[in-house]
Amino acid sequence: MSVSTHEVEGRPGAGAGTAGTREKWDKYVVGEAMCPYRLVLEHVTSRWGVLVLIQLLDRPYRFSELRRAIGRVSEKMLTQTLQTLERDGLVHRDAKPVIPPRVDYSLTDLGREAARQVRDLALWTERRMADVERAREAYDEAKRV
Repeated sequence: MSVSTHEVEGRPGAGAGTAGTREKWDKYVVGEAMCPYRLVLEHVTSRWGVLVLIQLLDRPYRFSELRRAIGRVSEKMLTQTLQTLERDGLVHRDAKPVIPPRVDYSLTDLGREAARQVRDLALWTERRMADVERAREAYDEAKRV
C-alpha cells in the first residue's frame, strides 16, 4: 500500500511548497521490504533496537555496560544493532584514543526523539498488560470451544 497524497499533506511540513516531500512519499510503497521508512521502523522497533534506545535515554553507556543492562543479548547482536542505529543517525559512537580503548554510546537528538517514542509504547504496554492478558485468555478460550 502506498502513502496517499492526503496522508502526505497531513504530515508536518507537507503541503504547499513541499512538492519534493510529496514526491518522496509517493515514490515509495511502505509495504515493500526496501522502503526506507519501513527499514528505519524495523531498526527502531527491533527486539534489541527498542531496548538499546530506551536504555540510552538514561545516559551514555560503554558497550559492556550496555550489554549487561539489556541482558540476554549476544555481543554480535548488540554490535549489529548499535551499528545500524548509528548508521540511521540515532546513536553516536565515541571512541576515545586511550589504552585500553574506551567506546561510549549515546543518543543523538534524533535518537532521543525516537527513544522517547518507543519508551512511551513500552510504558503503554506495561500499563495495559492486564488487558492484553484478558484478551489472550478470551481468545484462547474461544479457540478451545
